[in-house]
Amino acid sequence: MRFDLLANETLYRGFFSLQRYRLRFEYFDGSWSEPIEREIFERGHAVAVLPYDPERGEVVLIEQFRPGALDAPAGPWLAEIVAGMIEPGESAEDVARRESDEEAGLAIDELYPLTRYWVSPGGSTESIYLFLARVNTGQIDRDGDGLVDGRFGLDHEHEDIRVRVVPIEQALADVEGGRIVAAAPVIALLWLDRLRLQGKL
Repeated sequence: MRFDLLANETLYRGFFSLQRYRLRFEYFDGSWSEPIEREIFERGHAVAVLPYDPERGEVVLIEQFRPGALDAPAGPWLAEIVAGMIEPGESAEDVARRESDEEAGLAIDELYPLTRYWVSPGGSTESIYLFLARVNTGQIDRDGDGLVDGRFGLDHEHEDIRVRVVPIEQALADVEGGRIVAAAPVIALLWLDRLRLQGKL
């Protein structure tokens, strides 16, 4: 299958950018589409990491305010996993380790790549490299609800991140109950559950 990118115009450039593509593509029957135009959100590519401790059966989740989720059922403070954008010259593994430290104060023992997926390919170029990260949650000081003391994130990015250590079964129940609704933690937790059921973790 083939496509032709006929033009690429920048409509807006700021923290992100908006492009207008003019293109045509090959249909499944071998014929070609007419030229079409689509506005595409250029966000860059990201890394998301689910820290987990297989010995204690726990995962580390973060919570923060997300302006794109104002309509979320429980409001825009979402339960998520560590994540960040890939900067020029960085590998996905570099970002996983950097963001784990910045957003959760975690040192990663081992990284396991899961998959790379495109977030919303009908209108955005963004893809996410998804990892599991083995950590020792026994070394994390937390209260009875699993809440880790301290504020995490970077001040110059206006981050206010709360970190919580959660039993895996509780996190999976929160996915099923609609309390974890962001895509990356849903995918990562279901993947983790699948690997556990297969005896691979």
